[in-house]
Amino acid sequence: FSDLCFSSVTIPKLLQNMQNQDPSIPYVDCLTQMYFFLFFGDLESFLLVAMAYDRYVAICFPLHYTAIMSPMLCLALVALSWVLTTFHAMLHTLLMARLCFCADNVVPHFFCDMPALLKLACSDTRVNESGIFITGGLILGIPFLLILG
Repeated sequence: FSDLCFSSVTIPKLLQNMQNQDPSIPYVDCLTQMYFFLFFGDLESFLLVAMAYDRYVAICFPLHYTAIMSPMLCLALVALSWVLTTFHAMLHTLLMARLCFCADNVVPHFFCDMPALLKLACSDTRVNESGIFITGGLILGIPFLLILG
């Protein structure tokens, strides 16, 4: 489900732009696309961590697997994944929504990329850039290290 939704975030706009020969996306659609792109991308990463932990327990503690991986723990891992990804996606979307833009509220791309959107902003983007580096490093680094471990 997460993979299907992740790829479905950008493809409809790409197909529409190819048909209309107009590579642009309105600002509101851009923020919506950004939210769901971040949400499903992060969700994929966190669910991979939960699956890696499940395999770790199954291999290292096979006799205790059913006690450790209880239905409540599985539900908690999925719920935590959804909560963290919702927070991260909402954080970046709200930070982008507070920016002022000099030109139209139309982004000249089919995909709403945060760095491209920051270049179009007239207001101060230091908070957004810091948020991208800090939360991006945490959201990408921690799951990578947990999966690797």
